[in-house]
Amino acid sequence: MTGEAQTVLAIDIGGSHVKIMTSNGQEERRAASGPGMDAAAMADAVEKLADGIAYDVIAIGYPGPVIHNRIFAEPHNLAKGWVGFDFAKRFGKPVRIVNDALMQAIGSYEGGRMLFLGLGTGLGAAMIVDNVAQPMELAHLPYRKGHSFEDYLGEASLEKRGRAKWEKHVLDAVAQLSAALEPDYVVIGGGNVAKLKSLPPNARRGDNANAFKGGFALWLDPNIVF
Repeated sequence: MTGEAQTVLAIDIGGSHVKIMTSNGQEERRAASGPGMDAAAMADAVEKLADGIAYDVIAIGYPGPVIHNRIFAEPHNLAKGWVGFDFAKRFGKPVRIVNDALMQAIGSYEGGRMLFLGLGTGLGAAMIVDNVAQPMELAHLPYRKGHSFEDYLGEASLEKRGRAKWEKHVLDAVAQLSAALEPDYVVIGGGNVAKLKSLPPNARRGDNANAFKGGFALWLDPNIVF
């Protein structure tokens, strides 16, 4: 099958939940994840969630580095056992896998040069320039006082510093990254974007549901290069 005739099962893997949705209008289904979940356990959970659902291909958003459709490093907030796991063999379907921030970025994209930042347990980042999508490992780059961007923008910082100080660092970090990367606009997504009372100039809020849109686009949008 090719093109829109395919039904895509999109899987969004997070530190607290694994969520699935299909491109034919099936409602979101979810299961708990957490530090005990390895790749095999995730596949088992998805198989149960997708019981009774027909699909042709799979798109996976993974919370860690992915290079050329392969997981490059183990996740921070889940169990080990992801690198080298053969998802296509396990599910018996063709699989495309990308970093989870990149999948949400693709679903948020409206053309031009877009910087995406995902505020969650950690910090996800991606950039899309004229339909070419690129994951970016910005989280562990130095930000200030010997600490990384993730140290100041992640959930631990929100809990440690309080919402107001955390938001100030978010705005400052977006300004720094925008000066370096020169995006036309910034999309801020992830679970903690709702806790921002204000947004930086030239930025808009993302939506976690866009991760599914991005997953569908990995198979159905011929314009996206990733």
